[in-house]
Amino acid sequence: MQNQDGVQVDGEVESATSVPTPEFDEWANFGDQDIMQQHSAIRAEEAEKIPFLGDKEPLSSLAAEYQSGSAILLEKIKVLGEQYAAIRRTRGDGNCFFRSFMFSYLEHILESQDQSEVDRIKANVEQCRKTLQSLGYADFTFEDFFALFLEQLDSVLQGNEASISHDELILRSRDQSVSDYVVMFFRFVTSGEIRKRAEFFEPFILGLTNATVEQFCKSSVEPMGEESDHVHITALSDALGVPIRVVYLDRSSCDTGGVSVNHHDFVPAGSDLPNASGCSEKVSPFITLLYRPGHYDILYPK
Repeated sequence: MQNQDGVQVDGEVESATSVPTPEFDEWANFGDQDIMQQHSAIRAEEAEKIPFLGDKEPLSSLAAEYQSGSAILLEKIKVLGEQYAAIRRTRGDGNCFFRSFMFSYLEHILESQDQSEVDRIKANVEQCRKTLQSLGYADFTFEDFFALFLEQLDSVLQGNEASISHDELILRSRDQSVSDYVVMFFRFVTSGEIRKRAEFFEPFILGLTNATVEQFCKSSVEPMGEESDHVHITALSDALGVPIRVVYLDRSSCDTGGVSVNHHDFVPAGSDLPNASGCSEKVSPFITLLYRPGHYDILYPK
């Protein structure tokens, strides 16, 4: 997300005589809610200058952002560069986690042409639909979002009339009418999973807010523009059965004094599969996201 610290109000350096008295009266009546709304409007305006999905860039472009900033972040980016080759940015509008997941997952299917994975996730999507129905959601509230996601899923499989190229996938991911609908699909899936397993998620939600599970879903999951945290990621990963790696880029340092980059793998319950020797082995995430405080982008391993 864009840092607003550098935003300068026009006319700040003008003499007092050039500022009409009513403006002072208006500011005097400004409450906290007014200020928050103004900040939100500024963030939204800045976000609109960035596409929903950016181009793939070398990881060096990330280092360039911090050239005159934190030394520890620059060191961490060097460490990142040992494992990752590129980054793809997403718009910082509160939907960045879902947009990043959407493109990364569809790109993986496009490149792998993994029909068995498509069949598997379609079965999970059908289960998610039944979950929402059992929770009392009317079909018309979510059906269009589900249909559009399944349409995008089919389109990245090659060999049929509706098949699309990688460039077309990027264009669709930048098309608001497509991107927002798929984001809403993910939001409904996430909300359904949290509500279905309310007892499991409740302690985590209470650690974030005083809201009930239902209130949390209504205010922090289902509305567009609401940011995602570990609760959302866990729920979406579990519901769809897709492991997700999140790499954290922050200013934290190691106790030993060295520099390392932490990551967390969100692995769906029951995804430990037996190998040839009968032992279970964890599925390696094929989706890797970079988290910087308040924002997610896509990372590409070397």
